Amino acid sequence: MFKNRAIVFILLTLLIDAIGIGIVFPIMPDLMNRVGAGDTGQGAFWGGLLMAAYAGALFLCGPIVGSISDAVGRRPILITALVMLALDYVIMAMADSFWLLLLGRTLAGLAGATYITATAYIADISSPQEKAANFGLIGAAFGIGFVLGPAVGGIAAEISIAAPFWIAAVLSASNALFGYFALPESLASDKRRAFGKRDLNPFKSILDAFRLPGLAVPLLCIFIFEFANMVYPTLWAFWTREVFDWPTLYIGLSLAAYGVLLALVQGGLMPIFIRWIGDFRTLMLGMISALIGMIGFGFTGSVVALIIFLVLAALSDLVPAFTTAMASNQVNEDRQGVVQGVIASLSSVAAVLSPLVMTGLFQNSVDATGFYFPGAPFLFAAVLVLLMMPLVIRLRGYASV
Repeated sequence: MFKNRAIVFILLTLLIDAIGIGIVFPIMPDLMNRVGAGDTGQGAFWGGLLMAAYAGALFLCGPIVGSISDAVGRRPILITALVMLALDYVIMAMADSFWLLLLGRTLAGLAGATYITATAYIADISSPQEKAANFGLIGAAFGIGFVLGPAVGGIAAEISIAAPFWIAAVLSASNALFGYFALPESLASDKRRAFGKRDLNPFKSILDAFRLPGLAVPLLCIFIFEFANMVYPTLWAFWTREVFDWPTLYIGLSLAAYGVLLALVQGGLMPIFIRWIGDFRTLMLGMISALIGMIGFGFTGSVVALIIFLVLAALSDLVPAFTTAMASNQVNEDRQGVVQGVIASLSSVAAVLSPLVMTGLFQNSVDATGFYFPGAPFLFAAVLVLLMMPLVIRLRGYASV
């Protein structure tokens, strides 16, 4: 009985984490306007800084939080994280300055780092035969959260800009109470380890992984593609507001639709493509879709074209799955955890740097004193994908054709 209760709690925690990430995307322009961060171009830049702060906290604290949970147990870390998330949402709801928003997003990044702890909890309570299915539930919870987050944000913002955050705060606080009274500890005292200085360095494992034979190319591909693909969550709200003058509701619903498309690609189309054309050609299909989609968004001013290119953008999500699998295939079983941790860290670094670059480019491209071209960041992302092609071609030998 306790195992089922614990799994429900973990899935709710991850669902709330994912909702919290997505709930901000559609309301970012209005949020920046509320705190006086400027027009669309300036607002995009400051919004990118918020996203970078979240990702930076996640990157720096992820390994540390995971190591602390190995030392003191999973339960206190998970409950503390939910309390911090609730506090973040209260700050975001009431903030009247950019710096308060920055504080809130940094707290959210600290709390979001508990993904590692939540995954470890599931591993603690699952038998070897149950792990694959339970880890699949984790992916499903995140997927649902990424669909619900933008939808909740877009719809609730029709009431007020603060409403989405109050909803998220209540969800987080309620789940913290549920965990406090119902969640048992999963890590026995005799299985805990001491927290050491090595646990404070998030960069060491990345450098070590790049030195392993065969890993440098797939890891570099993962980083470049994640950097380029961040153009969508970073700029979607600002770009659609600038080009189509969409209200928050339309932005939120379009992001939710994108989340549904991603789920269809990952869960439905990917196995079919693999069966029909093999791993490498499926990877190339994702790359070509990414390239066409980014170029299309760079130039389009039509809603019909936007829908078509949104489908291509979803197909581009084939790329991370295959590059991750190809990296995993290069190491033995005893290094799988290290490699997956490095991949998560590289994605976090990309999520720190890309919003700063993409929003700066967007600001300059919509500035009234400069050359007006709001699609410029998408074209820059397309250039990065094009430059990736020689590296991706080198991955042919890593997979079945």
